[in-house]
Amino acid sequence: MSERIYNFSAGPAILPEPVVEATQKALWNFDGSGVGLMECSHRSAAFSAVIEQAEENCRKLASIPDDYSVLFLQGGASSQFYMAPMNLLKTDQTADYLNTGSWSKKAIKEAKLFGNVHVAASSEDENFSYIPSSAQIRYSQTPRYVHFTSNNTIAGTEWKTEPTPANHAPLICDASSDIFSRPIDVRKYGIIYAGAQKNLGPAGVTLVIIRNDLIEQGADNLPTMLQYRTHKKAGSCFNTPPAVGIYVVGEVLKWIRDFGGLAAIAEYNQEKAKLVYDALDQSKMFRPTVRPDSRSLMNVCFRATNEALETQFIKEAKAQGLDGLKGHRSVGGMRASIYNAFPQAGCARLVEFIKEFEAKN
Repeated sequence: MSERIYNFSAGPAILPEPVVEATQKALWNFDGSGVGLMECSHRSAAFSAVIEQAEENCRKLASIPDDYSVLFLQGGASSQFYMAPMNLLKTDQTADYLNTGSWSKKAIKEAKLFGNVHVAASSEDENFSYIPSSAQIRYSQTPRYVHFTSNNTIAGTEWKTEPTPANHAPLICDASSDIFSRPIDVRKYGIIYAGAQKNLGPAGVTLVIIRNDLIEQGADNLPTMLQYRTHKKAGSCFNTPPAVGIYVVGEVLKWIRDFGGLAAIAEYNQEKAKLVYDALDQSKMFRPTVRPDSRSLMNVCFRATNEALETQFIKEAKAQGLDGLKGHRSVGGMRASIYNAFPQAGCARLVEFIKEFEAKN
């Protein structure tokens, strides 16, 4: 679609164009019913097929075992910051958290409302510019669970492999900005959750993959909507779900499947990120803000030699059809978010513009 530009937004983020086109049609006349998707009852057979297929594609892509549930919830990843400890953490128990950025800190704050929190490792000493090594992690003696954020959108860092919890404690992961960008061994996790608006679909849907025994261990004296068992029992339809969002997630999962699955998308993401990082490493004006061994494949964060150049760069890039490059307000600089759906041609065009801008300035 020629009228579309290269969208580097960190989220809500770019979607595959075939998914956008399919959704346009579904919004007007869903599955030949004469009713638009936004008007379709979530209790209808047509929508039941949508949510069932979305779950089936999710399970197939990530080889999710039968003893895990796939839930489509609301409230974003931020709701999981409190829902997980609310269900699993008692006041006399300790949960271990790995602090690698702003979203980790928010998760830690919420968990402290329900029990003890032990920060087992942190990269805050260097402005979250790296991922702690296994040797730097100091787990508590008997953690109820271990929580980490697999990709840090604001800082531009990424865990290359998941940490190994102490004493077989369940591993909980906020995977909002790199979910299904590479193969994942679900068996290593107790809970994986992700807001959809970066790599899966539109804002309004939260994917939760949770081991069934943890659902049953959850406290049963919580408000109904805050118990995982409620949503498992009701097939994510206890209340009216975000139907359009779930439809889009299902279409994105099909797109990843047709792309070749998680191994193929991982190779593609590595190629895209290498293009941009190589250009930044060779530049005299721009520099990546993250250590090479911790760099995110999803969010490339970089700075120029001064803020005036950064402002000029962002303005001129937008005029060239390269939008969304302004870094998060808390850190400044630039950020190119190049999620699964972001095309390699867009990365190549960004590299060209980086070189053009440096030559002129």
